[in-house]
Amino acid sequence: MTDTSTNLHAAFAKVIDTGLDTLVASGTLPARLPRAAITCEPPRDTSHGDLSTNAAMVLAKPAGTNPRALAALLIAELQKDTRVVSAEIAGPGFINLRLTDAAWLGELALIGSAGADYGRSTMGGGKIVNVEYVSANPTGPMHMGHCRGAVVGDALAQLLEFAGHKVIKEYYVNDAGAQVDVLARSAHVRYREALGIDVGAIPEGLYPGDYLVPVGQALASEFGDKFVDAPEADWLIPFRTRAVAAMLVMIRNDLALLGIHHDLFSSEAELQAAGKPEAAEKWLRAHDLVYDGQLEAPKGKTLDDWESVELPLFRSTKFGDDQDRPIKKSDGSWTYFGADLAYHFQKAETADALVDIWGADHAGTVKRIKAAVAALTGAEGAPPKPFEIKLVQMVQLLRDGEPVKMSKRSGNFVTLAEVVEEVGKDVVRFSMLTRKPDAQMDFDFAKVVEASKDNPVFYVQYAHARICRNIAKGRDEGFAPSAENLALLGAEELELVRLAAQFPRIVESAAVAREPHRIAFFLNDLAAGFHSFYNLGNDRAEKRFIVAHDSALTAARLFLAAQIGQVVKNGLALLGVEAAEEL
Repeated sequence: MTDTSTNLHAAFAKVIDTGLDTLVASGTLPARLPRAAITCEPPRDTSHGDLSTNAAMVLAKPAGTNPRALAALLIAELQKDTRVVSAEIAGPGFINLRLTDAAWLGELALIGSAGADYGRSTMGGGKIVNVEYVSANPTGPMHMGHCRGAVVGDALAQLLEFAGHKVIKEYYVNDAGAQVDVLARSAHVRYREALGIDVGAIPEGLYPGDYLVPVGQALASEFGDKFVDAPEADWLIPFRTRAVAAMLVMIRNDLALLGIHHDLFSSEAELQAAGKPEAAEKWLRAHDLVYDGQLEAPKGKTLDDWESVELPLFRSTKFGDDQDRPIKKSDGSWTYFGADLAYHFQKAETADALVDIWGADHAGTVKRIKAAVAALTGAEGAPPKPFEIKLVQMVQLLRDGEPVKMSKRSGNFVTLAEVVEEVGKDVVRFSMLTRKPDAQMDFDFAKVVEASKDNPVFYVQYAHARICRNIAKGRDEGFAPSAENLALLGAEELELVRLAAQFPRIVESAAVAREPHRIAFFLNDLAAGFHSFYNLGNDRAEKRFIVAHDSALTAARLFLAAQIGQVVKNGLALLGVEAAEEL
């Protein structure tokens, strides 16, 4: 694997660090000043230079000096690097650097040597991150309500691995609640139907989808008419077990259509059978974080049937929640929160950090579960394990601007399989990452397959396809990409290199923020830069990638195109999207 830690942004972060070390050694700066907030990134206005650092701004106050004065001292050190053309102080103390063309051409060559590893980072240090996503109730096929969270979670897992983490991709199977009993009853109706009994309309409150028909047929084949008229107590557990198993097969198959494969499926029923909630409660009581108390009455108008009941309550107010939360119901069964608390306790045993991808409808429970994880992992003065919850808004399905009708197969929703079959895996995955997850999103079947620059899926894929087409055309005409004469590349080409060179920095910042959509945004910007340069050749023959009378320039430009294509391909791979070679 090629070491890409020498990319220009990382390299100059080290140059800045070395310059600060020199100032410390000379006594100009105090030792051991905190440097975590120091950045090295492109300035917002590219006319200000190639790189900008806030080092003087960050360190001046703790060093007891003026930011501009410190910037002047640091500039003297930075200018010793032969890749620096100029260094200037901007505003209250920012430092803007301009680099030699050779520095950027060196970065272009690095992309070529690194290939699929360009942008890969060791930042994660091998720390284990558990990413739990999808975790839909096992009561039916995947539908588009699950799709966005599935894609965000899977892309995040791939991003974290690329950034140097070890990742556990987990699906939590909610197979211990009332909904799986409803599933079993629904399967029983289909079982009776499979035996030739007229069941009429599916009763209200049961799952009506046709996807349960084969489950009923399998039950009829296994049990015959044994449970047709048997009391529910006789068949509920075996029907529930088999129906959940069938749903999980369906769910795995549906997710596979999106290229999603989890490492671990954890069962809530198994969690409870293993006594994990009891163990968590015991631990919390030992640390005075669970006590027996009474719930507050509901706010607002008092209900006539409200009765105060003593329940085991978790001290979530100690961690910023607005009230303490019950971990058990009055009948002694676990609340969803109580079981979820134990589940997170279990996850934390094998991971250094946790990330949950939740639907926005679960926003109300974020504070309490974060409080619980802080309590369970931060005992006796230890810092709690990092835990983040990313909320994902629903997707509105449209066709030419009109809401999409529901699916007959599912009963009341559009299945993921139907959508992937119509528009393809790559379109679905990329589309789900074209907006921040907490922003509302429309998915219009007509627009996501539109061959238009307004369609980001097409726009990025078209950039890669254009590159492949140009390289193939060049080979047909006797030209091949070559790094031998990169110095022939001009200002417009170097702008493309500067843009592509941001990829390693974007990877690390997106991984830290747990925001894979940043990769999609970057790819859109890179595609825009490529298309802009490509279009110069429409009116000016000397700006085309293939200049028939100049083989050296053509080879250099084709090498540039190949490396822009490589960065596009690397970014798409993080999103789980194939890089199209033709459209």
